[in-house]
Amino acid sequence: MAMVDTGDTRLHVQRLAPRGGHPVTATAVLVHGLLTDSLASYYFTVAPAFAAAGIEVVMYDLRGHGRSGRPDSGYRLDDSMDDLEALLDRLQVTGPVHLVGNSYGGTVAFGYAVRRPERVASVSLIESEPATEAWAAKLGRILRRVDTELARNEADALAWISAYRSHHTARLAKGAARLVRATTIARDIPASRVLGEDRIRSVSCPVLALYGGESDLAEQAPWLESLLPDCRTVVVPGHEHSVLVEASGTVGGHILSLIHRADRARDPAPELAGADPR
Repeated sequence: MAMVDTGDTRLHVQRLAPRGGHPVTATAVLVHGLLTDSLASYYFTVAPAFAAAGIEVVMYDLRGHGRSGRPDSGYRLDDSMDDLEALLDRLQVTGPVHLVGNSYGGTVAFGYAVRRPERVASVSLIESEPATEAWAAKLGRILRRVDTELARNEADALAWISAYRSHHTARLAKGAARLVRATTIARDIPASRVLGEDRIRSVSCPVLALYGGESDLAEQAPWLESLLPDCRTVVVPGHEHSVLVEASGTVGGHILSLIHRADRARDPAPELAGADPR
């Protein structure tokens, strides 16, 4: 375990080196989702397979989540992108990285690709979307619901979750309620700056968008493909928003294919790069 000081907060970071002493072929930075999520959702799913494939993996807990610091304020999308930028700088990751984002983490990853295209080799969105006005309105509704139904009526809500879901889910929900109650996150995220379609179109690196077939986000697939110059969408039948955990092999396989394709496009084999075109 390592802690990285961004200057604004401290982020809990885990790194996995390629297994067996293999050289690093690429670096993937994995960004998790909101409230009940942490880097553990990657550590126990796709991260080991990425390391086995020769990829250096960087995972971190977003501010307010997991073992990272919990400042009272500063939870807009730009703050999350600032943290990602500081993390790459502190870890001295200089080359373009492959960003993988689940849910809110994908929104962070996509926004960072808009902001710093030279630092991003590819973006993989898992059950996620760019930050649009519709996204901000939806997150506002979700966070208000957490505030009213969970943070303000915590005992009853947690009892219901424990009875009808699981004790583990109830523990996660309790942490989410504490975060909403103790910080400005419920106000900050809906007030984040959003992207117009022109800014979304500016992302030229390869983009992969994965959705559960039973998720309402799957409807975004044609829209994303129409906007982005290099975008592939995959819908995994029979899954909803938890597709990363429930179908990690499928999700990880598609992301690895994208990373390998993007790296081949950026770094052709030496014998091909120097070959006589005649």
